[in-house]
Amino acid sequence: MLSEKSRPLIQATLPLIGSRIDAITVDFYNRLFAAHPELLDGLFSRSNQRSGDQQRALAGSIAAFATHLVNNPDTLPEKVLSRIAHKHASLGITEEQYALVYEHLFAAIAADLAEVITPEIAEAWTEVYWLMADALIKLEKGLYASQANSGMWMPWRVATKEPAGKEAITFTLAPADDSPITEAQPGQYISVKVQLPDGLRQVRQYSLSGDAGTSRIFTTKLNDGGEVSTALHVGVEPGDIIEISNPYGEITIKDGEGPIVLASAGIGCTPAASILRSLAETGTNRKVLVLHAEKAMENWALSAQMTADAATIDAELQLWLETPHPGASQGFMSLREVDLPADASLYLCGPLPFMKKIRDEAIQAGVPATNIHYEVFGPDVWLAN
Repeated sequence: MLSEKSRPLIQATLPLIGSRIDAITVDFYNRLFAAHPELLDGLFSRSNQRSGDQQRALAGSIAAFATHLVNNPDTLPEKVLSRIAHKHASLGITEEQYALVYEHLFAAIAADLAEVITPEIAEAWTEVYWLMADALIKLEKGLYASQANSGMWMPWRVATKEPAGKEAITFTLAPADDSPITEAQPGQYISVKVQLPDGLRQVRQYSLSGDAGTSRIFTTKLNDGGEVSTALHVGVEPGDIIEISNPYGEITIKDGEGPIVLASAGIGCTPAASILRSLAETGTNRKVLVLHAEKAMENWALSAQMTADAATIDAELQLWLETPHPGASQGFMSLREVDLPADASLYLCGPLPFMKKIRDEAIQAGVPATNIHYEVFGPDVWLAN
């Protein structure tokens, strides 16, 4: 854990590092890609680099980890680390790459803070970095060891490609080789790697939206300007082979008997749909509330599947639409309109502002923060904020 020697130095310099970390991470990525341009091919997202989301997410994770160590020097922020580790494992991050990150991150820190940094401060922040890196390496090794195979990427053939609401498509895959298949849990995601027209390979994470287990079904919405979603929607057809990762993600149903609330918006319905499908298949006797917000009924990507599965287990289904529709509330979702059990486990997925609002309303309604689980796709800028 954080040493007594380093703690006061981290505590004293955290405000300065925190105020400069956004600029530092921009310089870090510039240095990293200048030295290793191959990392942009099939690993880092260039669109997230352009938007600044990746830089903000890295800055947020470092600041959050250091803050936790200062306030709790004998423990690690396990929930934060678990989320990062699952994302890293879905990208095939290796132990050796942490040394590359350290080299270029600390070069960026030294350049930005040249007038104030001392060998003692650099040593303290080095300790913080390797505490975080070593914890992630350990978690990621455990995730890799739990796979049914030793591969990072496996070829799967597109069996079907079907419309799923307005501007969304559901892809059903079948194995294209004899690699052992890792069992997926409802709510988990896979990384999908595609080659773009300019030859660069890019990766995005997509929730499994249908049956879990050894099936691989995911649904993706066509994002305006999105490179990977466009490649999938326009360039991938049944019979084509794409590369996918093993399934990852810690936002899965926890054991227990208490009520479950699945709250989603837009294409964020995909992990909720997978969880709901598993509850329907097992015939759960837990109380289940399914809450979904959408622009219009025709935009709801998995409406038929979710409606049928909710009916199977007599789950309560509430819908909010911006466009009026019979049986749906008009406007944006609000938990103030829901009879929310205080002991519920709440699972959130959707745009970041939506999840922040619903989480706040759930806490105000008495749901413990530890019972609220959320999934952020792409860089976790919620943590960064």
